[in-house]
Amino acid sequence: MVKSMTGYGRAVRTVNGREFTVELHSVNNRYLDCTVKLPRSLSFAEDAVKQAVKNTISRGKVDVYISVRSEGAADVQVRLNTAMVEGYLAAMEQMARDYRIRDDISVSLLSRMQDVFTIEKPQADEDQLLTDLMSVVEQALAAYDAMRAAEGAALERDLRSRGRTIGELVARVEAGSVQTVSDYRARLESKLREVLANTAIEESRILTEAAIFADKVAVDEETVRLKSHLDQMDKMLTQGGAIGRKLDFLLQEMNRETNTIGSKCSDVNLARIVVDMKAELEKIREQTQNIE
Repeated sequence: MVKSMTGYGRAVRTVNGREFTVELHSVNNRYLDCTVKLPRSLSFAEDAVKQAVKNTISRGKVDVYISVRSEGAADVQVRLNTAMVEGYLAAMEQMARDYRIRDDISVSLLSRMQDVFTIEKPQADEDQLLTDLMSVVEQALAAYDAMRAAEGAALERDLRSRGRTIGELVARVEAGSVQTVSDYRARLESKLREVLANTAIEESRILTEAAIFADKVAVDEETVRLKSHLDQMDKMLTQGGAIGRKLDFLLQEMNRETNTIGSKCSDVNLARIVVDMKAELEKIREQTQNIE
């Protein structure tokens, strides 16, 4: 299956009292470049998330965003620091007696004193937390991968269509090349007869000149290799997987053969066909940049 390098996936799920949100999106990149942004409480999970991404994706600039929200305050406890309160209270009462000032000690006043309250968070089970998080990460990756596969299917259809178009153009080049040599032979014979008037023309001379010309404009080797490359592209698309780099290299070879054909074509009609071939190859190149 051919997959695109661009995609988006999102999953939100509550597991063991915590709501996890995981979002992924990617753009084209030559290699895999994964960035994970997550809260400090989940920082220990970064390597596991990157490995999960690596197991699913081979190329692309991937950004992963993770957030977590507790369902309720059961995991946070606020306790009164009794010793600290009694110390503040005794000191304030003594202040009131010693300096004969109004005793206006209140709960609101004491609650503003430093260290009156202690906040306790139970030690999280990192193994369980990681298991819970990764289940949501896998869900987001599945949604992300499904989108990449859908886009990849569209890319595959387009590349196959353009490959068939190039194949048809190559066939026209092959037919036109034969006709070009035949037309040249006829023109050469006519010109020789005109120059030499009634002098007999040796058939071997005409054949030699035609052979020299045919050797200069022959494109059969290039068209055979180009058709072979088209067959190889078709097989790659059928095979699927991470074929983007291979396609890119194959496309360079196809461009090389097409340029050689263009340099050998002296016929205007064939030159136009070559231009059409180059246009299709450029469109394939653009699409190939999106394939994983």
